[in-house]
Parts: sequence; C-alpha cells; structure tokens
Amino acid sequence: MVVPAVNGTLNVLRSCKKNPFLKRVVLTSSSSAVRIRDDVEPNISLDETSWSSVPLCEKKKLWYALAKICAEQAAWEFAKQNNMDLVTVIPSFVIGPSLPNELSFTASDVLGLFKGDTARFSSYGRMGYVHIDDVASCHILLYETREATGRYLCNSVVLDNNELVSFLSNRYPSYPIPRSLNNPYGKQSYELNTSKLQKMGVKFRGMQEMFDECVQSLKEQGHLL
Repeated sequence: MVVPAVNGTLNVLRSCKKNPFLKRVVLTSSSSAVRIRDDVEPNISLDETSWSSVPLCEKKKLWYALAKICAEQAAWEFAKQNNMDLVTVIPSFVIGPSLPNELSFTASDVLGLFKGDTARFSSYGRMGYVHIDDVASCHILLYETREATGRYLCNSVVLDNNELVSFLSNRYPSYPIPRSLNNPYGKQSYELNTSKLQKMGVKFRGMQEMFDECVQSLKEQGHLL
C-alpha cells in the first residue's frame, strides 16, 4: 500500500511540473498522517505541525496511515526541490452522501456499522469526522486563496468510538448499531485544531447533518433498508 501511494503521488506531481501555466497543487492527505501517536499529552490539540508516528504505524500494522504519511512527506520534498506551490488538505473521516453506487472503503465501513458489523470501526479509536461537502469546499477555497500555504486540517468534531456509537444508536434506533466498541489505543483525549481554516471563514457541518445525509444516500442506493 505504501509504495503505490508514494509513486502515485509523485507521478501526478511530475505531470504537474510539466505544465508551465500551473500555479498551485492542492493535495488530499488524511488525518491518519496526524493523529496516530503514542506521545500525545492529555487533552492536546493536534495541529498542522503534527505528524503520526511511523514506528507506531509499523508496530500496529496501520499501512493506510503509513502510506498517507509517506505520500504527503514525499510530496513536500518534491515541492521543495522543484519550487512548486503545494498546499495539503488533511480531512478526518469523511461522512455524507456518496455519488457512485459502488461504495468507497470509508462508506463501506459506515454501512457495516449500521448493519452491526463492528470489526473495522473497532480498530479506529478516537477519530475526527467531517462532511464531504466541507472537504470539497475547502479544496476550492485553498485553490483560489492566493495567501494559502502549508497544511490545513479539515475536521468538524472528534469523538471516541463509544461516543460515536452512542450518538448513532440513539439517532437511528431501528438499526443494530452496537452500544460500545473497543479502543485498541487505550484512553485518548486529543482534539484537532482547525483554526487555520476557520480563520478563512470555514464553518463545518455537524454530526447530525453529515450522518443523516449519509444514511439517506445509503437508502436511496439500496445499500440500507
């Protein structure tokens, strides 16, 4: 997973470099490149200077997170070497309606949770959530704002596993959503500091809106009764 992520990112950047009229590249990274750490102090607020721990990802066999770390760092190194204007959007777990009928890995995880399959979500621990429309809007904003620079965390709310399923089971009582999930990382209390985007006027949608639209989409596409 790591090698294709790095090579794929660099392939795109090399193509971008060939275009003399290109002014900026906005790369989609992931909060997995920020939040997976074993040295986090209680109640710490992670920001754009934060990176996930490579040794911890290797120890836990979190290859997706490792791929995101390596791909983003490779992109920054390429941009530095080639004087490229690079900005990265770092979304948390993206929730909302799905355009294609074939579900992405993320949407499949959510569908599994509504069907009582907790295997994947049990491995996530404390995590941020954000509406897909907010992620798209942030990309456009960072494309168009000349002063934008560096990394931007894109997130609405951070919840523990148990806080998530408690909200979902109360909001959607007709589905077999569990009342609790295991957290493989122990007690976590970090937050994600999105002040950099909020200062640009971004206002994130809440949990209720993002999951209501997600559920409606899954129903309309026949994935959820």
